[in-house]
Amino acid sequence: MNKVVALLAALTAAILLPVFAQDAQMNLPRVQLTAGMHRIDAQVAQTDSQRMTGLMFRKEMPQLEGMLFVFESPSQQCFWMRTTLLPLSIAFVADDGTIVNIDEMKPQTDNSHCSLKPVRYVLEMNTGWFSKKAIKAGAKLTGEPFRK
Repeated sequence: MNKVVALLAALTAAILLPVFAQDAQMNLPRVQLTAGMHRIDAQVAQTDSQRMTGLMFRKEMPQLEGMLFVFESPSQQCFWMRTTLLPLSIAFVADDGTIVNIDEMKPQTDNSHCSLKPVRYVLEMNTGWFSKKAIKAGAKLTGEPFRK
């Protein structure tokens, strides 16, 4: 009987986790950033749990929105897309807002996408966002996180 209850609990959790994870990540704090003349409404993932969930399970994201991952201190950051359904562009960002490198990430893959040097910030946007806006490594993001 205990095995049946445990199995049912595990199945229920497996079914509901994506729903709750997606809802939780829709309600993160937001920050306004700019990249040149382009405005970004970024959700801020700053706890371990928020960063681990990221944009997983989302089916869409508005064009001017993104997610800013904030880490405690600069280090090499690596991301993968195993349970992420959206293709994304990722920018690894230094403390002063300078973009170190940008990469394109295909959905539901295990490929690692890493910063070329230690960074504290990572910004995910819809695929191709940076290239469509002609934003490259060396460009600067501005906004509250980068005001020191």
